Amino acid sequence: MLLMHARRRVETPLNARIRRWYALHSFGARARLDLPTYGQSAVQRQLSDASDNIWGQTVVWQTLELATDIVSAAAQLLASVVVLFQVLVASGQGDGLVLAGLTLSGEMYYWLSRMSVFHRTRVWLATTLNQEYLKMRGWQRTVRDIGHRKEFVAGGLAGYATSEFKKAAEKVGDMDGDWMELEEQALYRSNHWNILSEPLKQLPQIYFTLRAAQYPAGIPVTLASLNLVQDATYRFAYTVYEIIRRAKSVGHQLESVKKLYEVVNIQNVVKDGTVPFPEDTAQLRSGIELEFRNVSFKYPDTEKWALRNISFKLLPGQLCVIVGANGAGKSTILKLATRLYDPDEGEIFFGGHEIRTLKLDDLRRAISVLFQDYTLFPLSIRDNIALGDPTQAGAGADSADRVEQAARLAGAEGFVAKLPDGMDTYLQRPVDDEYSGTVEGTKTFRGRTVSYDPLRSAAGVPKAGRTGTAALSGGQMQRLAVARTFMRSVVKEDDTVGMLLFDEPSASLDPAAEHDLFDRLRALRGSKTMVFSSHRFGNLTRHADLILYMDETGIVESGTHDELLRQKGEYARLWTLQAQAFL
Repeated sequence: MLLMHARRRVETPLNARIRRWYALHSFGARARLDLPTYGQSAVQRQLSDASDNIWGQTVVWQTLELATDIVSAAAQLLASVVVLFQVLVASGQGDGLVLAGLTLSGEMYYWLSRMSVFHRTRVWLATTLNQEYLKMRGWQRTVRDIGHRKEFVAGGLAGYATSEFKKAAEKVGDMDGDWMELEEQALYRSNHWNILSEPLKQLPQIYFTLRAAQYPAGIPVTLASLNLVQDATYRFAYTVYEIIRRAKSVGHQLESVKKLYEVVNIQNVVKDGTVPFPEDTAQLRSGIELEFRNVSFKYPDTEKWALRNISFKLLPGQLCVIVGANGAGKSTILKLATRLYDPDEGEIFFGGHEIRTLKLDDLRRAISVLFQDYTLFPLSIRDNIALGDPTQAGAGADSADRVEQAARLAGAEGFVAKLPDGMDTYLQRPVDDEYSGTVEGTKTFRGRTVSYDPLRSAAGVPKAGRTGTAALSGGQMQRLAVARTFMRSVVKEDDTVGMLLFDEPSASLDPAAEHDLFDRLRALRGSKTMVFSSHRFGNLTRHADLILYMDETGIVESGTHDELLRQKGEYARLWTLQAQAFL
């Protein structure tokens, strides 16, 4: 009690001082590391294991707390043994010393079995090779991560994703637990101390029962009565407490169940329309008309207008390039055209229909879009590209051939073939490998250097681990995103797409790759309507049917490339400025 009182008095100020010291210590340790070292998975695990605070308490303070607990427990244990021995001896129980010793040995064995210092240093690695489990977890990350939401919605992936997740979950069955659920079971089975722990805990009861059967008159009645009264009192009080506690939580539990069912009834801000589109598939083959009439828009929870009073009309089959500085609203136009958001003012007409009247699934099926801040899903490269056309993503060999064709058209076929698993490579593995707490490269108490290489080799895990992304450049990642767009817009034989939207599709490409990409896009689009947004004036603007030059005030110039050059306005000035770099 004295130790507990003293600890409570010093806990707050001492823990605060230790926390300040440890924060500086941890910060310095991280700041001094170079890039290659910091990127190593083993180093990341070591830094994570040395976390400077857990639930607001530093590791140092928890160690001091543990020390006082051990001293308190030792004092309590010694007192308990003495009292037990004295009671048994005073009551005439001749085997009091034996019974006390058995009780002490059983309890000590139980707790010592849980102290890692008495175990042999164990090095283990947990990984999964189940492809359906990986796909299931990948879809879970996709649907939960808000970073994927824009492309998930614009691509109309809700139905397909739900179907794929259900199929994978059914194949995985009851083996769908994560590592946290399995860890305790796996490590418990591997702990040989557990074999004797329970029998030793029961030895005092067994011994006492045998002695009572042999010498029933020797049982101290007062001790037995006291034990029964104490046990009954404890159980009665605990049962009353449990009834009250559980009764108080019934309302909260029912409310939680209600929320579980009501989550499917959350209303979308963007309401679905009722008009099917298109009335005639020939309308898609010749491109779709797009018109903005006095459109103004603010992003949610902001006061600044992203677009203000924007008007333009794009005829079927035309190529439109929207240029201007970052922040001018170029990307916002594409987001409104796909109804990721609805305008605050004005109207948008898509194929001659007010866009809010069209069915969302039909609208998004008629559009193929690549956003500037695209994401690549935590699925395989093959699945990432196939999602460009979710209606055919699982269509067997035909789908696989189309994925290969889309990768080839986007210029991604070469570097994908060099990856360890080719098209089946995961850009970001949705399930991390788990390692024991022993840090790689450190030495055990026996002086052996810890290495996970034999385990990685046996499990088929690369030396760098499978916890990060594939080593691809920004340009290569962008080519995969372009391949996903090609999957539906140019590879598919039947015409379901009438408009192609590209938001800064060459931002991570060098000039030669950019020129090659634009040539491919123009050649492959056929008669579809195509809209590009870019802050770079390249060869593409020469072929545009309509150029919209924007600044923060809106659309300030519009026309063809030659018309804008003759106007000698801001477009002409910036085009000349950028062209001089290549003269």
